[in-house]
Amino acid sequence: MPGLIRELLELKPDIILSGGGQPTILAVKAATTSVPVVFITGDPVAEGVVASLAHPGGNLTGYAALAQDLEGKRLEMLRELLPGARRIALIWNPATPSSVMSKRTAEAMAQKLGLSVRWFEARNPAELQKALAAIPPEGLDAMMLLADPVLGFQRQQILAAAAQRRLPAVYFWREFVVEGGLMSYGTNLTAVYRHAARYADKIFHGAKPADLPIEQPATFELVINLNTAKTLGLAVPQSLLLRADEIIR
Repeated sequence: MPGLIRELLELKPDIILSGGGQPTILAVKAATTSVPVVFITGDPVAEGVVASLAHPGGNLTGYAALAQDLEGKRLEMLRELLPGARRIALIWNPATPSSVMSKRTAEAMAQKLGLSVRWFEARNPAELQKALAAIPPEGLDAMMLLADPVLGFQRQQILAAAAQRRLPAVYFWREFVVEGGLMSYGTNLTAVYRHAARYADKIFHGAKPADLPIEQPATFELVINLNTAKTLGLAVPQSLLLRADEIIR
């Protein structure tokens, strides 16, 4: 990673847009204090990227794309979809501080809902493959992922495992559902990157990254794939369908 970033800086870019999450952004931060950086990550304060959302300081600004309290809401929606569900497989990346905090949120909600959660760790694609292989073919009612870019960019592997085990699952990006997943609730990535592009444009026109506060999502989208629900033999409650921002048929 450092070598790749050094090669990038040798090109003398006017702005760097970093969308790789905490590891990439921290590597870019260590490599330059002069080139403006617009980043997209989960929780930049918890991850040590900036000290403050309102006053990021230095040469970095960007977008905090993940909201920790959404993990609890996803579990609530999963229970609404599957009232009889009790045992949940939950995949997470313990390497990021934001995921550690999100895990606490999910654990608290699981206890409130009377759910038994079995955790599967995945820090990288190799660990994810092992985690998915460790999910038993029987004995679990559903699956959920804690929001994390490492998991988000391995969608096909995750979707294939859920389909093979016929596990209803809730995801954090709509892209999972567009590609065959059952349900998602979270930020819209397209909107996030548009915000990042707008910040890059402001910097091109003279704004300083230190003066641009870290943006946070104002709205979240519920997306449901009825084709997948039918394949799994599920009837999606009307209460969820009425709240859905997008229904894939």
